[in-house]
Amino acid sequence: MPAIRAGLAYFALVFGAGFVLGALRVTLLVPRLGERIAELGEMPLMFVVTLLAARFVVRRFAVPPSMPARLGTGLLALVLLLAAELVLAVVLQERSLADYVASRDRVSGSVYLAMLVFFAIMPVFVGQPDSAQDRKA
Repeated sequence: MPAIRAGLAYFALVFGAGFVLGALRVTLLVPRLGERIAELGEMPLMFVVTLLAARFVVRRFAVPPSMPARLGTGLLALVLLLAAELVLAVVLQERSLADYVASRDRVSGSVYLAMLVFFAIMPVFVGQPDSAQDRKA
């Protein structure tokens, strides 16, 4: 159960930050720098958000340090993130899935795919249970 709650929170934190940063990117940076540079400029910020969010939820919800629990947290968050993105792209923008995929820049789109993998696996690599930290002290 902690892994499910952590996955929901992980999704919400990263999606919320991405939504805000995406709105700023589209309105402020894309007109000045172009889509590729604007998206690539946003990636380091999302990297940090993802790292901090994964660390926070693993500790906050005491996700067991086992691979299935931690990976389950990340995969649940990934499925929710992809579903939310598809809803925003397909339903709200009235685009087909094929149009959405075809519209992605090859360079920034490839980096985005790598970030999705990173997002899914990050809970595996962050946060130690408090008892493990206590043993080191």
